[in-house]
Amino acid sequence: MMEELHSLDPRRQELLEARFTGVGVAKGSGQNESSNQSLCSVGSLSDKELETPEKKSNDQRTRKRKGDPFDNQGKGGGRGHKISDYFEFAGGSGTGTSPARGIPPVAWSSPQHSLSNPPVAVQQGSPSSISSVNADHSHSSCSHKPAPTHTQHQATQSELTMEKLAALESSKSSDLEKKEGRIDDLLRVNCDLRRQIDEQQKMLERCKERLNKCVTMSKKLLIEKSKQEKIACREKSMQDRLRLGHFTTVRHGASFTEQWTDGYAFQNLVKQQERVNGQREDIERQRKLLLKKKPPNASQTPPPSLEPNKRKNKSNGAENEMLSLAEYHEQEEIFKLRLGHLKKEAEIQVELERLERVRNLHIRELKRIHNEDNSQFKDHPTLNDRYLLLHLLGRGGFSEVYKAFDLTEQRYVAVKIHQLNKNWRDEKKENYHKHACREYRIHKELDHPRIVKLYDYFSLDTDSFCTVLEYCEGNDLDFYLKQHKLMSEKEARSIIMQVVNALKYLNEIRPPIIHYDLKPGNILLVNGTACGEIKITDFGLSKIMDDDNYGVDGMELTSQGAGTYWYLPPECFVVGKEPPKISNKVDVWSVGVIFYQCLYGKKPFGHNQSQQDILQENTILKATEVQFPPKPGVSPEAKAFIRRCLVYRKEDRIDVHQLASDPYLLPHIRKSVAATGNSSMAVASTSSSSNSSASN
Repeated sequence: MMEELHSLDPRRQELLEARFTGVGVAKGSGQNESSNQSLCSVGSLSDKELETPEKKSNDQRTRKRKGDPFDNQGKGGGRGHKISDYFEFAGGSGTGTSPARGIPPVAWSSPQHSLSNPPVAVQQGSPSSISSVNADHSHSSCSHKPAPTHTQHQATQSELTMEKLAALESSKSSDLEKKEGRIDDLLRVNCDLRRQIDEQQKMLERCKERLNKCVTMSKKLLIEKSKQEKIACREKSMQDRLRLGHFTTVRHGASFTEQWTDGYAFQNLVKQQERVNGQREDIERQRKLLLKKKPPNASQTPPPSLEPNKRKNKSNGAENEMLSLAEYHEQEEIFKLRLGHLKKEAEIQVELERLERVRNLHIRELKRIHNEDNSQFKDHPTLNDRYLLLHLLGRGGFSEVYKAFDLTEQRYVAVKIHQLNKNWRDEKKENYHKHACREYRIHKELDHPRIVKLYDYFSLDTDSFCTVLEYCEGNDLDFYLKQHKLMSEKEARSIIMQVVNALKYLNEIRPPIIHYDLKPGNILLVNGTACGEIKITDFGLSKIMDDDNYGVDGMELTSQGAGTYWYLPPECFVVGKEPPKISNKVDVWSVGVIFYQCLYGKKPFGHNQSQQDILQENTILKATEVQFPPKPGVSPEAKAFIRRCLVYRKEDRIDVHQLASDPYLLPHIRKSVAATGNSSMAVASTSSSSNSSASN
């Protein structure tokens, strides 16, 4: 048992030894009550036997101490009360105090401690302390009934043995060790995680630093490449200035105007053409003279006697004598060969047309270089910390379009910079900005492979903002038509099919959208050729057909006068008390005009007129019927399709959904219909032939 005590916690062992040995009882009167409670709680049945006094001698029974304050309480003389009184006093001391509280179970089975400790405490105490203890005992014994409480607590405390205490102590210590081990593991894991976080943070910093270096190097390389391309473009432009021509400033009175001067290539072609024309005129003149020398009869030959006279006349310089038949045919063959050689003048004309197309490109490049040199964004700035401007693509009325590189997404984009006139009123600036924001909101939601994507929108300052668009390498359809004038029907139909597919998408979304400004300049050729993909752009004049503005008969045209007049239908030019009503049939008319221009190389209405002339002469309002030239040859199905698109009255014109299901745009259906028609005709002819044979 003592070994188990030694195995306990040192603090608890010290407390148990203090309670067993009674240490601290005589440390003052303030501690007597607590120490007596602990000492009296160890009472047992053996203590009650001490209540019977031993036999004493007669002297002891007759002697009494004078003035002993304990005489009236004790039954015998001597030095004090019986020890059982102390146990009774301790058992009833304190309200609600258990007689065995705070004493371990080992004290109940140790009579040595229970018998020896209280007398020691009594002997060491003074009479005054004894009297105070007895007084407390008498008071507590009168006011409490400790017997049932003593029995109840003794039964409860007796269940806890030393073995159970040691087991609890060991379990608690093991749990504590487990918790401490778990804490150590968690701390170790936490340290590992912190170390990993630090490593990842350092790696992230290194990656950011490396990324910044890569972006910086990419910017440097892109700028160097752009500068080299600019130098090459300017060198080529200077060479073309001599070959194709250039603008010169000419003074007319008090004003200066720019005048075009052709280069040496055009001058050489003009001289060559003049030389060929001179040679043709000379040959024609000589042929006329040869006809005068033609013999009157091919079978007759001049007599030999006339030969000396003929040579004599030739020597005298006369050339009006008659030629022999052989000489005449000889000269005639020579003139025919010379005229045949001069027929190559058509090649000169073809070369001249080619040079004119190249000159148009040269003039366009000269204007682009001039606008780029005068732009404030020519030095490769990075807009919005993301878009590196490379070179100017084109310039409009209030905007510039730059080819740029997106440093975040690592792709080429087209940045359209809108610059407002600083002299405009604030109201006009606000309207322009509102219009651009409206275009951005419309275009941002569109997602179709035949529509140019809009990536971003941001402001530069109070007078300028930018829109970021998808970049296409090729040119637009207008540029292609200026270069080639026209295209084959298959190529034109392919382009129209893609345009109609995009228009169908615009009318299937909610709310539907009218493009309203569909023209060759807003149709981009992705590969720069007519046999590739196309994309529609520029939604600046688009109309949203929401429920508030769109009715059964269409929506009101609030921007009458805007747009490109050659491609707008007649209802857009009607002037009345109320604005005209439009629908998606506006885009159907535009499709018909574009298809006609691709096939014939000219516009169906107002081809050589300006927009002002079209408006003044009511050209579109008079366009009741479309006329087709005899050349080039176009299929009847294509002509019928164009007629369906260019119907004058909008009520009779097909809409976009009907246009998308048109038989001409569905080659398989068209072929099957044609095959069905041919088979029916063949059956009819077979039946008619069989009938005729039967009649025969």
